Amino acid sequence: MLALQHGATGFSVPVLLVGLGPSVLDIDIGPLLALVPIGLVAGVGYGIAYYYRFTYEVTASTFDVSSGVFARRSREIPYRRIQNVDLSQGLFERLFGLAVVSIETAGGGDTEATLRFVSEDEAERLRSEIRRLTAATGESTAVPDSDQSASDEPTASERTRENHSPGGGAPTLLFDLEVRELLLYAVTSFRWGAAVFPIAIVVFLGGADSGSGLVPAFVIDAARPFGGPDALEGAAVGPLLVLAAVTAVQWSVFTYVSSAIYTVANYYGFRLGRAGEDFVYERGLVQRYSGSIPAEKVQSVTVTENPLQRLVGYAGLWVETAGYGPDSGGGSQSAVPMAKRDRVYRFAENLTGAESPDFRGPPTLARRRYLGRYAIVAAVIVAVAFGLARVSTFDRWYLTAVVFLAVPPAAYLKYANLGYFVGDDHLVIRSGFWKRRTTVIPYYRIQTVSTRRSVFQRRLGLASLAVDTASSRTFAWGSPTIYDLDLERAREVHGTGRERLQSALRERARTDDLGLSVDFT
Repeated sequence: MLALQHGATGFSVPVLLVGLGPSVLDIDIGPLLALVPIGLVAGVGYGIAYYYRFTYEVTASTFDVSSGVFARRSREIPYRRIQNVDLSQGLFERLFGLAVVSIETAGGGDTEATLRFVSEDEAERLRSEIRRLTAATGESTAVPDSDQSASDEPTASERTRENHSPGGGAPTLLFDLEVRELLLYAVTSFRWGAAVFPIAIVVFLGGADSGSGLVPAFVIDAARPFGGPDALEGAAVGPLLVLAAVTAVQWSVFTYVSSAIYTVANYYGFRLGRAGEDFVYERGLVQRYSGSIPAEKVQSVTVTENPLQRLVGYAGLWVETAGYGPDSGGGSQSAVPMAKRDRVYRFAENLTGAESPDFRGPPTLARRRYLGRYAIVAAVIVAVAFGLARVSTFDRWYLTAVVFLAVPPAAYLKYANLGYFVGDDHLVIRSGFWKRRTTVIPYYRIQTVSTRRSVFQRRLGLASLAVDTASSRTFAWGSPTIYDLDLERAREVHGTGRERLQSALRERARTDDLGLSVDFT
């Protein structure tokens, strides 16, 4: 089976060239057709060789993997470094009872080891055995009890699943995403990665028939009242701008629809449970994922909300680990994709043991800084419009000055959505309007706390505090940051955080010496 996967690589490149040849590359596809069977044979041959050269072994202290056809690579992965063991099944694997096992560590942005197309029974055996050995080699550490679901009372589907779950170590169900919540999640979220689907449609379906390169015929037809296809070739900027606006609107609509379809397919049947000291999840319609999130490896917990979700009273919960999982977004796993805001916050408090935060915001001086920042952005927009008016027939550049009306509310929303809370055991940071994130960080998970001051902040006597953890999402999305505090207050929070970090580490060391651990049962 592994040979088919590697064979697809040699097969897909010629097929891609054939698809792009007539409409995009403007080349004769005749010679390319001969490459298709050659690529298929070469790919299948390489896949067969790779299959027979791939071996793995579960030892007492490491998981060993050897692979490679021309260049051999052998890896010994200590169990203490393993963060997640995830299983995934595409449509092909599910038809043949196969699975892909991904082993994630804290060592980088790539999956440390991937076992493709093993049987479902073998995949489950490997995950259970690695999880057991990881727990056996890991340190016994006190973790807050999270033996509660996201709601006070389980839903009917939760009770049904619990009553019918097999005994003998079956996971305890914590959260089950209902169909209504899934659909609401799909229509209130937007994934920029879905933009690739409209682009693919334009390239493969629109380019050949439009007569205008990569601009599809339906865009030209929509813009015909404003200048039609001649707008692409004429010198007038106005029709070009209208055409660009129509294209952008249509592209956004297609992207939004693609995003909603992707969300439904990706999170269909989402369930979160707990097995021992691991959180386990499964999700997916066509591509089925199941994996584990070790409670001891959780670096921080983040509640996310966008304006639409806040309007209907919903939010999502993500946990940050140091490893990478399938579609994990750089070490971030969705613990609750979407649920009532109260349920999510209760779940976050139960998961981390954090007290309800009483947020403090930045000083009012920071709002003046945001007014100046957005006023500069508005001035740049007006200046660009003025420059276009000087070289084209676009003579109503002054209408763009309306963007200045958005400056005060933008500054206020930026200011109002910032906050922080310095608790006894946790630091809580909130920021963002379009994608508001409330991150709960245990002190013992903090790696560094750094004070940052730009030129403008120094002039106003402000500073920001960046909090780094071992979460690999930090490298992709930036550190949780407390923005624009008074310099003295920033130094005070910095000192308090350092003291409580040391206290938390001493307490955990003392707990380890006593051999204490939390009972999750």
